[in-house]
Amino acid sequence: MQAARTLLVTTLVSFALTTFSMADQAPRSGAFVEGYFNELSYLPGEKVGLHLSASVQDISIAVERVGVKNELVFEKSGITGKVYPIPDRASSDGCKWPVGFEFVISKDWKSGYYQATLSGKKPGEEKPARTVLFFVVRSANPGSETKILLQLSTNTYNAYTNWGGHSLYSYHDRDGIQGHRVSFNRPLRSQFGSWEIHFVRWAEANGYQLDYAVNSDLEFHPEILKHYNLVLSVGHDEYWSSPMRDNLEAYIAAGGNVAFFSGNTCCWQVRSEEDGRALTCWKQAHMFDPLYRTGDQRLLATLWGHHLVGRPENEMTGVGFLWGGYHRSHGQFMDGSGAYEVHRPEHWVFAGTEIKKGDQFGGKDTIVGYECDGCEMTWKDGLPNPTYRDGTPKTFTILGTCPARWAPGDCYWYDKFPKDRVGASVLGVYTQGGTVFTCGSTDWAHGLRGNDPAVIQITKNILDRLSKSRGESVKAIK
Repeated sequence: MQAARTLLVTTLVSFALTTFSMADQAPRSGAFVEGYFNELSYLPGEKVGLHLSASVQDISIAVERVGVKNELVFEKSGITGKVYPIPDRASSDGCKWPVGFEFVISKDWKSGYYQATLSGKKPGEEKPARTVLFFVVRSANPGSETKILLQLSTNTYNAYTNWGGHSLYSYHDRDGIQGHRVSFNRPLRSQFGSWEIHFVRWAEANGYQLDYAVNSDLEFHPEILKHYNLVLSVGHDEYWSSPMRDNLEAYIAAGGNVAFFSGNTCCWQVRSEEDGRALTCWKQAHMFDPLYRTGDQRLLATLWGHHLVGRPENEMTGVGFLWGGYHRSHGQFMDGSGAYEVHRPEHWVFAGTEIKKGDQFGGKDTIVGYECDGCEMTWKDGLPNPTYRDGTPKTFTILGTCPARWAPGDCYWYDKFPKDRVGASVLGVYTQGGTVFTCGSTDWAHGLRGNDPAVIQITKNILDRLSKSRGESVKAIK
């Protein structure tokens, strides 16, 4: 124990003193084309700026809307490439490359996730350089064609991207040092293909139309929320700013509905900087956050569930990572079922499934996997019930559970966290103004990909019920 604490202090001191000020990175070898867009999301009619660095001179771009079938919407060739260096602080402060190409979003482009493939090759080389970027198109008339808004986990995409050397993690850092600031002004590694794409393809194939936004739109364009009955979070929606959360909680309080088909949701508080083009998160090293001694402790860029912040994510989602953990991941429950055990089959969420108490579902596709959220609970008459001591709303009903647990060493990073806690991935629902459903696992969408009949029926029940109506006071959201 003492050795682990000593190692922790040494690591944190090293972390705090590291400036990340290094020489420009080594020149890239071979043909390459890299870039990033000047925004994460756009409206039809807006101009897109592509910041580009490339060793090839004749570059082509192909833009597709991703859905059941990818739809090609724009092509252009003959774009001139020029090599720009990767600055030593590219990860945290951005690349600062100039705009190399611009195009306008056509007014007939549907709201969606768009991928842009850039390619080109040097004369005499057979293998072209290639990269894939993304952006989102929001609806020009929010809520006019659908009442369901899917907001993508773009903050999490950025947090895990180590392009330029650093991410918010040390495991793939070039120096083994965890960063505390990440920029969107660099090539990003999207996680859309891991989770959200499976939900999108299933939804579109089954007649559900979605409008799209990104995490930061909840912060900088919250006015769109009032046009929707249901907001969705899918997959790995880990990093939330205080304004994002404030705006969604106001939406719920005013009667708006939310479905968290996600896990590890709203685990870390981030602060947006540069008008949303960068994120700060000190995570375990919250004592080095400048706000720790002089600012509002509630805005510390650390766990939402940290006692200094005092705003556990349970208050919004019903569940949280401090009472969840890992299942079939990080060495925890590696032989687990990957399924939920059902406790209250009479609930409307299970209508049409023919599921009975004690049945399990989703194991074939491991819908309980990777990272999971839960709540503190007690058992009475064979049924789990929240204690409500962890911030879980008083109306929250536990519908299903599956064991989850933190990795043994994780507790050393978090003040007041027990090292031997066994939690659960919790599926449940509450109503507090609007209705909020949570699946408690990152991997729910894998059940849609695998055509699990129970996962499909439950998802339909939630979309059909929660997208049809809302509290009238939602219209008053500014």
